[in-house]
Amino acid sequence: MFTTRLKKPLGVLATAASLAVASLMGQAGAPAQAAEPLKIGFVYVGPVGDAGWSFAHNQARLALQAKFGDRIKTQFVESVPEGPDSARVFRDLAQQGDGLIFATSFGYMESVLRVAKDFPKVKFEHATGYKTASNVGTYDARTYEGAYLAGVIAGGMTKSNVLGVVGSVPIPEVIRNIDSFTLGAQSVNPKITTKVVWVNKWFDPPKETEAATSLINQGADVLFQNTDSPAVLQTAEKMGKYGFGWDSNMSKFGGKAHLASATINWAPLYEMLTDEVLKGSWKPAQYWWGMKHDTIALQDISPLVPAALKKTVLEREAGLKSGSLTIWKGPIVDQSGKVVLPAGKVADDKFLHGITFYVKGVEGKVPGQ
Repeated sequence: MFTTRLKKPLGVLATAASLAVASLMGQAGAPAQAAEPLKIGFVYVGPVGDAGWSFAHNQARLALQAKFGDRIKTQFVESVPEGPDSARVFRDLAQQGDGLIFATSFGYMESVLRVAKDFPKVKFEHATGYKTASNVGTYDARTYEGAYLAGVIAGGMTKSNVLGVVGSVPIPEVIRNIDSFTLGAQSVNPKITTKVVWVNKWFDPPKETEAATSLINQGADVLFQNTDSPAVLQTAEKMGKYGFGWDSNMSKFGGKAHLASATINWAPLYEMLTDEVLKGSWKPAQYWWGMKHDTIALQDISPLVPAALKKTVLEREAGLKSGSLTIWKGPIVDQSGKVVLPAGKVADDKFLHGITFYVKGVEGKVPGQ
């Protein structure tokens, strides 16, 4: 056996011999070395244990790893604040050799685009974004469909006719969910009004609790939220009101307060995009999946919901899956009474992505307007 102490000529001879042996093995049909797994990185805005948004993404990551096995290797970074500093995280993942990176929050958009320019061979997928590049695609879930169905239940369960929503960040996605929740409630109870308290955070349980308490003190007896923790639902239970789970199934946190959970299953999207990268067919695109793709669902409807109301909800859910029901169909007016969608007209995705107004029935002003 040669050792590192041998002089160079012998080392050269050893190298030549090794190459010869390798050549003979190759000629004999020796198996090729297995391809390196595709490394995939996930960046979460909250902790994986938030029981909501980031938890749902991480559950999909686990499903992805289970589906593709040793063909992929996943990792994640949690609790990464939105904004320019997030670029350091994306850059680090790319430098580690990740070939596909999922950025799972709206506020990562500019960081993703900036880092993507420096790593043209890395594929980036940005959740809820609207900007693409040669190596950047976007994906989203039609969360407003789950919000609408929750609204149908809320409209039928309220006694005060006052609903409360804890809003996270005032972007079109969240405003669209608040409006859709209100439209759902109005479809079964035209008397309802919706109050909104904004916390300007995706995940901040103390602020969410404070906002939920404020809404109940203002007369709301059914609460909804576009925040990432179960704090709103837990507050509703503590104060004897109703609430919903959001993004993930939160039924175990709400007791009798839990009316249903509007959930997201990201796994189908993650599996499709990963498969494309593995096959070399990936191209930047924009996906927006909902109930038709089993991405959005309303789970664990409470036995407290009357049978007739539950039947209505399930019929509406079936309509959304089949396409026979359209939530955003005119006439729809904003809170000032202005017609934003004429009678009979169906909102297209461009309209839906640009919603920055409250529909009639929502009180207060959209922040920044």
